[in-house]
Amino acid sequence: MPDTVPRRVGVLVSGRGSNLQALLDACVGDFPARVVRVISNIAGVYALERAERAGIPTSVLSHAGVPRAAFDAALRAQLMDDGVEIVCLAGFMRVLGAEFLEGWPVINVHPALLPAFPGLHGPRQAIAGGVVQAGATVHLVDPGVDTGPILGQASVPVTDDDTEDTLAGRILPFEHRLLVQALRQVAEGRVQVEGRRAHIALKPSEQRWIVG
Repeated sequence: MPDTVPRRVGVLVSGRGSNLQALLDACVGDFPARVVRVISNIAGVYALERAERAGIPTSVLSHAGVPRAAFDAALRAQLMDDGVEIVCLAGFMRVLGAEFLEGWPVINVHPALLPAFPGLHGPRQAIAGGVVQAGATVHLVDPGVDTGPILGQASVPVTDDDTEDTLAGRILPFEHRLLVQALRQVAEGRVQVEGRRAHIALKPSEQRWIVG
């Protein structure tokens, strides 16, 4: 049986925070997780305003001029002080080191069908690559760049007149859906990892591959 006490979630952000908003909207009622801290590496981003409106404590930890190990240690210390059990990346534009990742699941959502088009500008890469299907991937984070075990994906067709912005706009709702679904699965203890593959005990309402 899932733990009846919601798991404590920390969310890392760098921008406007639409994926954060999806988590805030989901983490109510009988949802098995609650956001207890939002941290940005950039001051003044809209994601912080979203968190503050929801009554969630926020912090700004700038990475500028800070060695990665020291930055990761400061992030980890803040999240541990808040009793965080699960970390979600919601548009967080920093690579996290192995020491930060140790001891808790870290979930990320990426606007591409990994392993294709990792890193920045997934929709732009998809258009430039001439693919007919793009999409979103939610995965567990490892020390690589978008290389961790995949929890779910959504497929979105690429049209002849797509721009980076129009394609990204059609992908974004699937990012929200995948991220919320993955957080629920992890919080309920239904994810087991073997090597690079994640095994998930799916509920009838869930899909690992969502066709847009």
